[in-house]
Amino acid sequence: MKCIYCGCSDSKVIDSRASEDDNSIRRRRECVGCGKRFTTYETIEVVPILVIKSNGTIQPFDSNKVKKGIIKACEKRPVTLAQIDELVDKIEKHYQNNLTQEVQSKDIGEMVMNGLKEIDEIAYIRYASIYRKFKDVTNLMKFLKDDFKDIE
Repeated sequence: MKCIYCGCSDSKVIDSRASEDDNSIRRRRECVGCGKRFTTYETIEVVPILVIKSNGTIQPFDSNKVKKGIIKACEKRPVTLAQIDELVDKIEKHYQNNLTQEVQSKDIGEMVMNGLKEIDEIAYIRYASIYRKFKDVTNLMKFLKDDFKDIE
């Protein structure tokens, strides 16, 4: 770490502790060149995720928007808010961990559908009916027969 007083690039860490908000580490350093002390903060760098919509527009990933859609599909269903939050976190972490900077909105929709299928099949069908834009019951029934081969 470069000293703010003399510009020397060699320093030693005297003390290290988590900051009050637990989102960074506060380090007290001493310059090897001039002996003066200074404080640095180490934080995690988050790569922003950009969503490419079906119409070609690009917007930042908004976990609240994903959560709202899931909540709508889960209305009056035995799905807890903790399950919804866990699904949203799983989706966001998937893209953060893969260091994906751009993602198609359809890929996010597929991940939501897969997650809802594990949580609640009715919520899954509700979400799929909006996401896949079924025009009539025939399209919905075909989707259900393809997806739930054992429902007959």
